Amino acid sequence: MKLIVRLLVNGLAVAIAAYLLPNVMIDSFFTAIIVAVVLAAINTFLKPVVSILALPINILTLGLFSIIINAGFILLVSRFVNGFQVGGFITAIIFSLVLSIVSSILRVLAK
Repeated sequence: MKLIVRLLVNGLAVAIAAYLLPNVMIDSFFTAIIVAVVLAAINTFLKPVVSILALPINILTLGLFSIIINAGFILLVSRFVNGFQVGGFITAIIFSLVLSIVSSILRVLAK
């Protein structure tokens, strides 16, 4: 049950972030939930490997390179999920930051 609530909250966060940014388009709330599921899968399986490989760069940039990694993952998701489009790399960075803020707020409200 917790997993379903978390996916719904993340899907709502994706929908809100897409609504707030002009260059991010999402077709429906169902697409937002699919984006949340794919992002969760990427963060579970792919992000640890990429984070280990990018550790030297991440240390040099004091952790700011992780924002670039997250933006790359968002662009990757936009390639695989139909109905989710991101305008470019800078938009993906801004979407990543807005998504983090909105999902944090929604998680607090969900408790």
